[in-house]
Amino acid sequence: MNYQKPSAAFIGASWVALGAGMAGYFIGLSRAALQLNEKGFYFTVLMYGLFSVISLQKAVRDRLEGVPVTDLYYGLSWFSTLLAVVLLAVGLWNATMLPSEKGFYAFAFLLALFGAITVQKNTRDSKDFEPK
Repeated sequence: MNYQKPSAAFIGASWVALGAGMAGYFIGLSRAALQLNEKGFYFTVLMYGLFSVISLQKAVRDRLEGVPVTDLYYGLSWFSTLLAVVLLAVGLWNATMLPSEKGFYAFAFLLALFGAITVQKNTRDSKDFEPK
């Protein structure tokens, strides 16, 4: 496939989205009146979600480019991504937080996932344009 090199503005915006999502999520988590085990759960869900979306983006892109990806790995990538979102949703649904706090975590989580996907995409797209 023929791809364009990502612009510096898009690369920068992707890193800002990832950083803002993660920083907002972590700052909110550090200041939250939650037990340490709850903070650990939300931290782990974000880390799992970030890994899952990067893995999914790579699997989808590999398939588009004709790179072999097993159906099992492809399915597990989708399952992991959806599981991370469901775990956060169930955790927030059952949390004793204000609705505004719940929304804050949900949007910071989604922004971080979007940022991770776009940073990984830009990294892969940029590799094609590096001098060999």
